[in-house]
Amino acid sequence: MKFLPLILVLQVTAAGAAPLTNDSSPEENDVVFAQNYLGKFYGLKIEITPMTKMKVNGHSMEDKIQEMQQFLGLKVTGQLDTPTLDMMHKPRCGVPDVHNFQFMPGRPAWKKHFITYRINNYTPDMRPEDVDYAIQKAFQVWSNVTPLKFRKINAGEADIMIKFALREHGDFNPFDGRGGILAHAFAPGPGIGGDAHFDEAEIWTKSYKGTNLFLVVVHELGHSLGLGHSNDPTAIMFPTYRYINYNSFHLSADDIRGIQSLYGLPEKHQSSSDPDSSDPATCDPNLSFDAVTTVRDKIFFFKDRFFWSKRPESPERSVSLISSLGPNLPPGIQAAYEIGVKNQVFLFKGNKYWLISNLKPQFNYAKSIYSFGFPYSVKKIDAAVFNPLIYKTYFFVDNQFWRYDERRQFMDPGYPKSITTYFPGIGPKIDAVFYYNRHYYFFQGSDVLEYDVLFHRVTRRLKTYTQFGC
Repeated sequence: MKFLPLILVLQVTAAGAAPLTNDSSPEENDVVFAQNYLGKFYGLKIEITPMTKMKVNGHSMEDKIQEMQQFLGLKVTGQLDTPTLDMMHKPRCGVPDVHNFQFMPGRPAWKKHFITYRINNYTPDMRPEDVDYAIQKAFQVWSNVTPLKFRKINAGEADIMIKFALREHGDFNPFDGRGGILAHAFAPGPGIGGDAHFDEAEIWTKSYKGTNLFLVVVHELGHSLGLGHSNDPTAIMFPTYRYINYNSFHLSADDIRGIQSLYGLPEKHQSSSDPDSSDPATCDPNLSFDAVTTVRDKIFFFKDRFFWSKRPESPERSVSLISSLGPNLPPGIQAAYEIGVKNQVFLFKGNKYWLISNLKPQFNYAKSIYSFGFPYSVKKIDAAVFNPLIYKTYFFVDNQFWRYDERRQFMDPGYPKSITTYFPGIGPKIDAVFYYNRHYYFFQGSDVLEYDVLFHRVTRRLKTYTQFGC
């Protein structure tokens, strides 16, 4: 069975619209445009006869305007006012809003959790690797909050086939050139089900210019997975298209509730039989970590592309992908620290760092570590920890460390210094460190050294796996 496509339509703005008839006034053009809009998206019944050309029930028109205003979060007046006309001219998806459904009719969903996709061809507007990255990240947005796993294949028939096309392209839903239909996707199902098509006439980009491919793909994949439209204007599944900075993008609570009602929560612990799983065993006696930090009332342990989170006094833990913290965060985080009073977490890899504030990734990151005052001979940070007692951060690089004054935003003079000299019993190099309850916890390979901050001495030696109750 074929499902109707979901078509992302970019309406021509009112200022640039051509007259609907040669002798129509601007007001008449607005009314006719509104009637067509309400007919397509809200089920307004328009009767066409040889004598009257077009006839619309007045109360029905007012009712449909009110229905549209309510769904799209406008002031409900029942009148064709300026905010309502402006909303009608905004870029939007072509699926009707009249059903007010969050799921597509019949609640179609994939009956499996491992789904393949294939990119049939590439737009010349972007480098192929940028297209691959945008699409892979769009799939990751949905896999981060569900048990779904997506795998790209390069030949044969995939569950979700992705292609760029012009005009008529074989599905009886032709594109109409630049400034019209952006893309459309099909609900889960056999054959064309799940497929997503993108209009090659658009200017596809990875930024705010033109049409942002990542954002459109995320929206269309929502449809490919079974979601309809949301009436939450912050949701990616809201009918109208809007640009969102990639570094700060995240699914709304409404998007997450909708997709999880179809597929459930993400798996806390991945099975070793999962071919895409590389989640290391937490009770491995040789386990080591790339970075560790507190995050509010939990401790985050980073390893490869994963992180575990747990409360300090509990063995209960969950594992997630690092990308679930923010789509621009890389795997292999090398250092991390938290300034708890500011709800800020800093993550480091190579000579770059990222900021998460109130559990949300911040704009304009990654930034250079040299803004802290490091010399250019420093290529990466091995570990970092913030001491709230003196409001300073320690950065560990090879067998040395720097100290940064967070209040003055300046590196303290006289550094770097030797780790083994200043921290007796620690070093010469460390992998990770975090602060908790007036103690540092230094990670060296599979060992954890508990270090008293006030008395400057090692108080206990543990194994990493004991952090998880093993």
